[in-house]
Amino acid sequence: MILKGSQRGGAGQLAAHLLDARDNEHIEVYDLRGFSADDLHGAFQEIEAASRGTRAKQFLFSLSFNPPPREQVTIAAFEEAITAAERKLGLDGQPRAIVFHEKDGRRHAHAVWSRIDTERMRSINLPHFKLKLQDVARQLYREHGWTMPRGFINSKERDPLNYTRSEWAQAKAAKQDPKALKTMFQECWAASDSGKAYAQALTERGYTLAQGDRRAFVAVDFKGQIYAIAKWTGIKTKEVRAKLDILKDLPDVEQAKAALAARMTDTLRGHVNEAETAHQKQAATLAMQRSQLVEKQRKERADLAATHKRRWEQETAQRASRLNKGIRGLWDRLTGRYGKQAHENECDALTAWHRDRREKDTLIEQHLQEREGFHMQARQRKQGHEQEMEQLHRDIAEYMGMRPAAHAHETPERSRPVHRERDSGPSRQI
Repeated sequence: MILKGSQRGGAGQLAAHLLDARDNEHIEVYDLRGFSADDLHGAFQEIEAASRGTRAKQFLFSLSFNPPPREQVTIAAFEEAITAAERKLGLDGQPRAIVFHEKDGRRHAHAVWSRIDTERMRSINLPHFKLKLQDVARQLYREHGWTMPRGFINSKERDPLNYTRSEWAQAKAAKQDPKALKTMFQECWAASDSGKAYAQALTERGYTLAQGDRRAFVAVDFKGQIYAIAKWTGIKTKEVRAKLDILKDLPDVEQAKAALAARMTDTLRGHVNEAETAHQKQAATLAMQRSQLVEKQRKERADLAATHKRRWEQETAQRASRLNKGIRGLWDRLTGRYGKQAHENECDALTAWHRDRREKDTLIEQHLQEREGFHMQARQRKQGHEQEMEQLHRDIAEYMGMRPAAHAHETPERSRPVHRERDSGPSRQI
């Protein structure tokens, strides 16, 4: 289970984020402990009000719990993980909220604690909380028998494709997956033994290597998007310059954009736009199907909650009827029969509570399985679109004369319209 925590302020903003149904299929405010309010906004406002008696600006500690993919994790297992983290951090007994989210067919939890010690009116210090959370996470993987991520085994073996928010925004603007994009830049760099080879590798994928400002090297794609080589390869600027400084005839960014714009024809733009439009239509269809499925599941959960409430009220009344009142009740207290019956009632109530929890867990697991097939289909379509866009980049590079044409026997359908075998002069631009 991956644990990610942060100290923060912004009570209203965090509450709104945790209750945002746009990005989550199901949201459940599972537990509010130590608050007078019975809603998330009110609870966080209480913490913020208490913090005003201190100098604390980051009066909240927010922690997310993400199980491994396709692992079935019960509510009880989440509670145990939250309790373990709470003890490790020294937040025992602090006001706490637990919220469950279901997104992309997976369930995860958020726990938020108050850092304000109201008895001493000071904030609770959380030194080295990231290391402590990593220890808790390792223990959870061992206890549940989950395959431990390589990054937990060796901190040097972390995912090299992590990207920053600016990289994510730039990749979204280019309508490409940022992780796949970063992989492409890194693979080109690793496979190139010289600056010229790297420039050629980028060219084969439809990118033009150019000279940026302050001696920086960038790549320009067919849309005019600019990518800093050092940032997207994860290589130090000094090493990039050592490899690419030998290239003396690189265009600057404006020259590269102008050359690309001159070669980019309406037909090629149409190919890209057509692929993107088709992907958007498919995504819209899947979004509608997802919405219908989520609404159906929300109704089933609401019906189960109503059934549990009615049954609990009936069973509570039955348990209460077993306790005599008046003179008989007084006699039962004197003889000890009242205490025995009260204990039996408590045991029955606890059994009923566990039964209801099992039924709820079963329904949630059923819903997760229902959405797993849907999300698998969505991922397959997304991967298919990425592959199609990658091929379009290669086709664009070929048609724009940025790399040699493919052999006729490899793509005979595309070779016939170009008529390279019969043309005595240069190929005609499309």
